[in-house]
Amino acid sequence: MNEQEIASEVVEENKFGLEDQIYSFGSRDLSWLSFNYRVLLEAEDASLPLYERIKFLAIFSSNLDEFYRVRVAHWQNLAQIEKEKLKSTIPDNPVIVLRRIHRTVNTQLQKYGRLFRKIIFDQLRTEGIIIYQNENILKSHRDVVRHYFRSKVLTYLHPVILNAKKSRLLFLNNKCLYLALSIRRKRDESKRYCALLNIPSEELPRFVNLPDIRGKKYYIFLDDVIRANLEFLFPGYFIEECVSIKLNRDADLQIDDEFSGNLAEKIRTHLSRRNIGNPSRFLFDKTASPELINYLCERYGISQHELVPGGRYHNLNDFMSLPNPKFPRLSYPTVLPLRISSLDDAHSIFGALKKRDIMLHFPYQSYDYVLRFFNEAAIDPKVREIKITLYRIASNSFIANSLINAAQNGKKVTVFVELKARFDEENNLRWAEKMKNAGIKIIYSLPGLKVHAKVALITRKAGGEKIRYGYLGTGNFNEKTADLYADHALLTSNEDMLKELNLVFNYLTGHPEPPVFNHLLVAQFNMTTRFLEMIEREVQYALQGKKGHIIIKVNNLEEPGMVWALCRAADLGVKIDLIARSICCLTPENSNIRIIRLVDRYLEHTRSFWFNNDGNDELYLASADWMTRNLYHRIEVGFPVYDPKLKKEIEQELLFQLADNTKAFLIKDTQDQEKIKPGNQPKVRAQVDYHKWLKERCV
Repeated sequence: MNEQEIASEVVEENKFGLEDQIYSFGSRDLSWLSFNYRVLLEAEDASLPLYERIKFLAIFSSNLDEFYRVRVAHWQNLAQIEKEKLKSTIPDNPVIVLRRIHRTVNTQLQKYGRLFRKIIFDQLRTEGIIIYQNENILKSHRDVVRHYFRSKVLTYLHPVILNAKKSRLLFLNNKCLYLALSIRRKRDESKRYCALLNIPSEELPRFVNLPDIRGKKYYIFLDDVIRANLEFLFPGYFIEECVSIKLNRDADLQIDDEFSGNLAEKIRTHLSRRNIGNPSRFLFDKTASPELINYLCERYGISQHELVPGGRYHNLNDFMSLPNPKFPRLSYPTVLPLRISSLDDAHSIFGALKKRDIMLHFPYQSYDYVLRFFNEAAIDPKVREIKITLYRIASNSFIANSLINAAQNGKKVTVFVELKARFDEENNLRWAEKMKNAGIKIIYSLPGLKVHAKVALITRKAGGEKIRYGYLGTGNFNEKTADLYADHALLTSNEDMLKELNLVFNYLTGHPEPPVFNHLLVAQFNMTTRFLEMIEREVQYALQGKKGHIIIKVNNLEEPGMVWALCRAADLGVKIDLIARSICCLTPENSNIRIIRLVDRYLEHTRSFWFNNDGNDELYLASADWMTRNLYHRIEVGFPVYDPKLKKEIEQELLFQLADNTKAFLIKDTQDQEKIKPGNQPKVRAQVDYHKWLKERCV
């Protein structure tokens, strides 16, 4: 019996006659759209520096892009299947779900457009930063634009007249930008043609810097550099219409058989097909004529439900790279990560760990200590072996280079590389091959499972004694995202925990004996059942008239069994405080349930689980969200925090976030959220206050 079947039995046995009570599980995708709307509301917050608001507009756009490539593509694929062939496990009608998604997105995009115009153009102009849009280019800039077009842009352009004789059909690449034109011959105005022209925004900067005029900074979209030179590209034609378009394609990798053959080669083959997947969204300037859009739909096989009207510009995530000529005034001030003096003063990080465990809090504290952990292991002659799981690796990874250095220094290095980490497959393949060539033992994805755990194990031999040191984290081994994602990592020499961590690695390397875990929570073995048991324990305390209290922080809560267990616990008197950043399919229909969403400067990525346990509280951190995919289709690792000092550091973060009345929103149902206001209480901004609190304790 697998863990999913065991967990189902646990839920079934503890219904206590509540079978007829209906809990609202909400919609996963509408809940995610609610989260992305919360991101958009940050762009609306006038208290933020202007360029931070612009970044949130860019994040909203980038998030929506991925949503269409993955989730909307998923529902569109289901909608194409005949109704009677749909599995009974799909409770929603795909057509209705798509209709709700499009209706919600269209409403959000209207707000986005208003904010875009107000922030990007009006407020930047107030600051003396002008981005040309649908306006005449000043005379003093025209020659500069023409020269830039002819010297830099022209070499990347591929204009195609679609319905001319012997014309070819230009393939629309995923996420790439194009101009669609309606043109007429000057010598024969009776005939209209449709032309397409790529915008090479991946090869050239999206924003072109122009000379200052009277102290004002000027920029122009690459799109508009091309628009200003269309007559050069289409001599002999009248340009009647020119609008921007973009096509999103299904990005999911569907590997039919992961159990036979070379999985790495299969993934490499599928990657080459990702950008030619089926259309999932055709985004176009809403000012485009129906004739032009209908013609493009006919030529490219685009259906009506894939059409999404937008503005003049697409790929607005490019605003992340908009130059800030007035830095740092229009951005957040730079915050240097905190140093930990006890580690800085220690001759060896391994010596420090023999004295006590260390908890690192990113990005508040420096990620350099993680790099130091691996760098010391790579050169320490007493280190014999290093094992690590890698899910998302930085493109220029210091950690991967440390592992290569370790192998070259004679250490035994084993690296599990997850090749099915969506949108990181190519980078992970590249690093896996590089490490393999350096003599590292590489283990690729497990068939039917993703390995999402963020763990490492170092074995050191000193004085004839074998000592293990471990890293257990909530976030990826990625120094780039560590500056932006709020995560925790435990560095420990706790042998009881590390023996079990070694069992995890044994399983990943094909060890046949089923591991038993008493300290760690490992998906596929005991994670779900242990969580359900701890929830049930709080229920029993509540039924005895004692305090039952659970605090959970996750990115996503979607797994039906967990949602049901929390709802039941609340009904029976357990207080549930839930911090869910993104998807939340539990709706607070019981007064014992309080759900907040926190979006601020850093992306909240930690998964924390705090159970009161009649005053003998238990605290766990994990790599896993409470989603079906995490709990049943991945290898995840959760770990206890035993040290009272370290436990206090995690608990304090949770308390700050539950008290936040500056950036926190109260989730009322799947789509409804309400800003929490200070009222008569002192202002609490969790990320700022937690940083201050940690600063006082960094010793």
